[in-house]
Amino acid sequence: MLFKFTIIDQYQPLLSHFKGNEFITFTYFNSYNKTFTFALVNFEGSLNNKLPQIGPSIFSVMSGLANEHKAINLAQGFPDFDCTPDLKKLVSKAMENGFNQYAPMPGIMALREKIAIKTENAYTAIYHPETEITVMPGATLGIYATIAALIKDNDEVIIIEPAYDSYIPAVELAGGKAIVYEMAFPEYKIDWNQLKKLFNIKTKMIIINTPHNPTGTILSSEDIKKLEKLVENTDTLILSDEVYEHIIFDGYEHQSVARYPKLANRSIIVSSFGKTYHTTGWKMGYVLAPANITVKIRKVYQFMAFAANTPIQFAYTEILDRADLFNELGQFYQNKRDFFRQAIKNSKFKLHPCNGSYFQLLGYDKISDLNDLEMARHLTIENKLASIPVSAFYKRKTDHKVLRFCFAKSEDTLSKAAEILCKL
Repeated sequence: MLFKFTIIDQYQPLLSHFKGNEFITFTYFNSYNKTFTFALVNFEGSLNNKLPQIGPSIFSVMSGLANEHKAINLAQGFPDFDCTPDLKKLVSKAMENGFNQYAPMPGIMALREKIAIKTENAYTAIYHPETEITVMPGATLGIYATIAALIKDNDEVIIIEPAYDSYIPAVELAGGKAIVYEMAFPEYKIDWNQLKKLFNIKTKMIIINTPHNPTGTILSSEDIKKLEKLVENTDTLILSDEVYEHIIFDGYEHQSVARYPKLANRSIIVSSFGKTYHTTGWKMGYVLAPANITVKIRKVYQFMAFAANTPIQFAYTEILDRADLFNELGQFYQNKRDFFRQAIKNSKFKLHPCNGSYFQLLGYDKISDLNDLEMARHLTIENKLASIPVSAFYKRKTDHKVLRFCFAKSEDTLSKAAEILCKL
């Protein structure tokens, strides 16, 4: 088989299979513009496919499309601005001081101690840094390690949709069965009485996410109390994805399950330094869980990555002393949310409420009859603005004609995006 490589940039690969499989093009978007064609040998035997229904992530697809068509990228959830210079200096200092070898598997102790202090100050919850806190290379890996460690064949895991796209594949790879509950549109609220009907003796875990990706909704204290009642007298674990814990608006407080002792003793909390410090590319997060749960997660994690980046751990250890950086993060992103919403208020798009995260949902039913994937592609190719179709967050690809836009961008980027949206 002939393979043709068009090198345009080293960062964003887009793999395209051409008709007849005569060649495959790898496109890397930016400045190289070089093409190479050569033959590779295919494996002729049979191959197992554990995720036959899964293709490339929608985030890779839409970011690749944005790069290909030179569109403004409000699709993938990362900032287009830098982290504080102090944090980069701390990474350099750690490297210069020789902290360049493997860290302890659960993370350096100094960082785990700082996480324990931060968690206690925020949620009055005590986690032992030795036995209940594990630093990992990113929250997604923390989610995967947790599911791989705690879910076995035929265990049922309740997933509340729309949901981050790693949840269901992780459950299925562990041999579990994803039981999907769809939040009511357009409010994206949970009807706990309806959710309760999905529980049975096989229900091993429920995954919650607050503040929520992609909808920007948050769980209230009343929601958490209903969850507490729901799992009472069961063996159901709670996996709580709290990566946007500090990005919450309008005076609301983040309702971490750590605040609720009856839930904390059965919960695994996943958090992200990348979201908090504008460093998504550094891939660093952590997992909080009771000791008897943590030991099971670490057994699996040690064979997945073993340890997270050492100098970056030392940098986060020191920057955690700057409480202002995470305490003021909500207001920082609220200003961006308000700027973006104000800029598009006269457009034909419907603005859905956003109380947390850095995502804004926009309904386009007054603009087009296209399904959301077609609309996202059209907007990217024809109007040079990339978004994420919300149907990608549903197992059944439920389409409410809603797109997700990331507002973790500079005001200049948001202004240019708003100008495009207001012309539609």
